[in-house]
Amino acid sequence: MKTLASALALAAMTIATPALANDQVVAGATVYGPEGNQVGTILQVENGQTVLDTGTHQVPLAVEMYGVGETGPTITVTKVQLDTMIEQQMAAANAARDAALVEGATIMTADSQTLGTVGTIEGDNVLVVRAEDAGEFTVPRNYFAAVEGQLVARLTMAQVDAALAGAAGADGGTGAAE
Repeated sequence: MKTLASALALAAMTIATPALANDQVVAGATVYGPEGNQVGTILQVENGQTVLDTGTHQVPLAVEMYGVGETGPTITVTKVQLDTMIEQQMAAANAARDAALVEGATIMTADSQTLGTVGTIEGDNVLVVRAEDAGEFTVPRNYFAAVEGQLVARLTMAQVDAALAGAAGADGGTGAAE
């Protein structure tokens, strides 16, 4: 599967002006496409990475992905093309997540610990059955991802434990986090 980064990297190799040391790539800069059209605005630049806001999506891109233009930094795709690529990647990621999100599936945390298993799925609510009989709680579907076929909660174990501790205090000690 072609990723956004690899697609843009391939496209970036075809431009005439490489942007290895591009002083135009700064927060607040307007980014233009190959036809001079506005693609978006750079929100931040940190550690060789940027976040480009297209108005529809916030897209992480390496600083090297930008070319030097007369009016500001450039990329080799239009706003519509970039938004379409992101939407396709999001749809593929959601499909992979939904395929992995089945009753009985093992759930790992973002810090690679076993959280438990999927109990039931009702709409966008997923009942998580904690490992070692540590209880159950409900998490929205969008808090999960599939990473190499493995179901992963987008939370660390510490975040889960803190949320459950907070919920237990708020609901009188039952530990339900919904």
